[in-house]
Amino acid sequence: MEEEKAVKSTLLALPAAAVCDLLSIGVCPRCIFRIFGVRGDVYSSCVLSIASLSSWLKPSVNLMELPKFEENIGSMKVKDSCHSIEEKKSREETCIVCLGVLQILCVDQKELTTCKVKINNMFEAAVAILETLQSEGHQFNSFCLEVSIPPVVLIRDRALWLYIKEKYGSENWFKDVAVTDCLSVKDALKLSLTKSLEDLLGKNSDTNSSFRIALIYKHTEASLELDFVHGSKENNLKRRKTGENTGIHNGNLGAIDAARTTANAGESFAAVQRTLNSMSEDDFAKKYECPPKKLYEPCQITSLCYRTSIYIGGRYLKYSRNVSQTCWMIDDERMGEASVEEIIGNAILPYLRGDRYKFHAAGREDIDVRMLGSGRPFLVEVLNARVIPTNADIMELETKINNSKDGIVRVRELKAVGSDAWNLMREGEAEKQKQYAAVVWISRTLTDEDFKRISEIKELEIEQKTPIRVLHRRSPLVRKRLIHWMKAESIKGSSQYFLLHLCTQAGTYIKEFVHGDLGRTYPNIGSLLGCVAEILQLDVTDVKMDCFD
Repeated sequence: MEEEKAVKSTLLALPAAAVCDLLSIGVCPRCIFRIFGVRGDVYSSCVLSIASLSSWLKPSVNLMELPKFEENIGSMKVKDSCHSIEEKKSREETCIVCLGVLQILCVDQKELTTCKVKINNMFEAAVAILETLQSEGHQFNSFCLEVSIPPVVLIRDRALWLYIKEKYGSENWFKDVAVTDCLSVKDALKLSLTKSLEDLLGKNSDTNSSFRIALIYKHTEASLELDFVHGSKENNLKRRKTGENTGIHNGNLGAIDAARTTANAGESFAAVQRTLNSMSEDDFAKKYECPPKKLYEPCQITSLCYRTSIYIGGRYLKYSRNVSQTCWMIDDERMGEASVEEIIGNAILPYLRGDRYKFHAAGREDIDVRMLGSGRPFLVEVLNARVIPTNADIMELETKINNSKDGIVRVRELKAVGSDAWNLMREGEAEKQKQYAAVVWISRTLTDEDFKRISEIKELEIEQKTPIRVLHRRSPLVRKRLIHWMKAESIKGSSQYFLLHLCTQAGTYIKEFVHGDLGRTYPNIGSLLGCVAEILQLDVTDVKMDCFD
């Protein structure tokens, strides 16, 4: 009763004749409320229906004086006999502005063959979303409701507003109504559903939540109306190759595509809005019918749940000279016995029950180079994880990884990190320092002067052309790098071999700095010592980055 009282009170505060007029031309109750700038919990009410509004308005206005009212609100006469009475009625009542979105009058794409519809019941819609959640098995503490609406709704919104302005612009009440006060269909839908979802799920809505419930709407027939926007002289807006501006390619979107779809729809929405803003009211009215024409098919909806990426970060150590950083295949043949990416990622993914993962690292080392010392920073980005890992889970994961593959790859400092760690790691690739140890051979006998010369070098700037060995996959550039310091250590029993310790700017090609790469790196160890130099073994001993601290 309190809910009905609140809706009735809100309704009676609006201009009755205008409300009845809008009902008569096919505008749904929620669209009427949002056009007049109504806000609050009233949108989630199940009593907000055409029948309720028309009955409450009868004492205020003579409904029969509105020529279209009886035709649209009264008894429905549908010639099509292949649908049930309920389905015929729902098809007749599709709102001319929101196209059924705010009526929860949308055909589910998975059920197109049966034409099953949900009519004006926010709780039923919330129950349907709950069923999707249960089938996915997501763990979450809060949720964010994402809505993607066909951009054509913007055009229909404007057409309705111009109709109201032309017909009621001289009324006193219209002076208190501004187009900027109107609530968008997207915001009205969120107000309609959020309360029911919170009650049903027992979780709070939070725009910053990593867990998203996505409702993606499209309307194939109505999308053709965008042609007049795309063809306007004011804006040469390019249409998407999909043929629609919803960003939706089919009804079976994967959870990973949901974010991309809503982002694409947002871009289309903004593009149409810019075009409409640049078009005068007169030009718009000449090109588009005001009010918009009635369409009997409601929007189609795809609903899905997904989580934004979860990042697990740490440092990895690689003890084998036959393990690549990422999976390396040449002509369908694996290079090396395994990869760091697979050993770590394949351990983390099933724990978090994600769809897939991406491996990111602060630089890389060759397959025959070990990663020692404190390890190289890395991130595993898990897409659409169903499980939120606890600290105990992460400790268990670290143990599991370190006990796999005979310990050829180990991790340390494993922890859950935010997405900002990815940016910090990317910056560190080019800005931080890395230390190496290499076994070097030279073409003559080593002298004390050689050791002294190497140790005295500080902040040496070198120029490196893209190495010959990576020219097939890297741009042919000249890169300036710094060798911060070096130290040479003799190897007992050898006069031409020594151990070279060096600290360099991230991104330095160490092998090429030693042998010169046929003069493509200069200066190099060979040129500094006046001889031929070759590298036998190389290890990364430290990567100085604090991106996860």
